[in-house]
Amino acid sequence: MDATAMDTAWTSLSEHLAGIRRYARRMARDPADADDLVQECLARALSRPHLWIGVRDVRAYLFAMLRHTHVDLAFRSRRDRDTVPLDDATLDVPCAATQPHALLMRDLNRCLDALPSERRHVLLLVGLEGMTYQEVADQVGIPIGTVMSRLSRGREALRRHMLDGESRVWPDDRCWAC
Repeated sequence: MDATAMDTAWTSLSEHLAGIRRYARRMARDPADADDLVQECLARALSRPHLWIGVRDVRAYLFAMLRHTHVDLAFRSRRDRDTVPLDDATLDVPCAATQPHALLMRDLNRCLDALPSERRHVLLLVGLEGMTYQEVADQVGIPIGTVMSRLSRGREALRRHMLDGESRVWPDDRCWAC
């Protein structure tokens, strides 16, 4: 494009600049983004002089170009915003994995089944049902000292089975019934 053609194109562009700005502000809804949009639209218009050859209505052409530029920039910003280098990405898992808990419950059930029934019964009443030692003693019909003894031995056996047995998922060496 020669200098006179460029001057003519710039003159026709500058006549419609106020309307283009108003339209850009309406689309972008932010003055700074609107100015960037107008600048990008004008840069595209001036960098492609071969497209101006068959244009009859410069105003309509500029408004269409502005709308297309807005769509292109919106798509590009959305695409670029969603792209994060894998090294910088933090993966937020919506929920924690449940497999370790299922394995823990499986192992706990096996270990409870391996306990003598007297110890298992006292352990479940205190640990699972939340009963006091006196309530367990009254329900089972044994002295409170026997409840404490069976509970202590049951906890120790359960702990030993869970830590030394087949269980590999026991968290923090703690027992829910201990």
